[in-house]
Amino acid sequence: MDWNPAYTWLVIGLLLGLAELTSGALLLLALGLAAALTAGVAALGLALPWQLLAMGAFSGILLPLTIWFIRPWFSPSGVAYGTTGTGVEQGSTYRVIQRDFDGALGIKVNGDFYRVRLEASVDTTSKPQLAAGMLVTFKEFDGTTAIVSIADHKET
Repeated sequence: MDWNPAYTWLVIGLLLGLAELTSGALLLLALGLAAALTAGVAALGLALPWQLLAMGAFSGILLPLTIWFIRPWFSPSGVAYGTTGTGVEQGSTYRVIQRDFDGALGIKVNGDFYRVRLEASVDTTSKPQLAAGMLVTFKEFDGTTAIVSIADHKET
């Protein structure tokens, strides 16, 4: 059995499919499928420029299809990706949690843990301390630290 350019495209497709296991974004899987389809073009005996053109065309079709139609099926409902840090969380109330491995206090916003810090207040004489289980109101981000204030209401 002789080595065929189609086998090269199949190997590339399989490697991209395996690499998809590390990302979960489905983009590498779409590229792997495009490479597998290009292997079909190579099996027809077309030259390398046509194979590259086919890879570009298949990628140009499959990547937008994956991003717009297929990936939303695999995303959890109710999570607006890309909104954390844009201000949509301002005024939301969160419960302070303590991380197990280092004891850091923080809140979870859209499933991600952020360390918390109380906002600078005018009255510095009686600064309250944060503790796990407290309700806080999110104000803004300072880097990856969530600036919060103690919530005015109690959870029922």
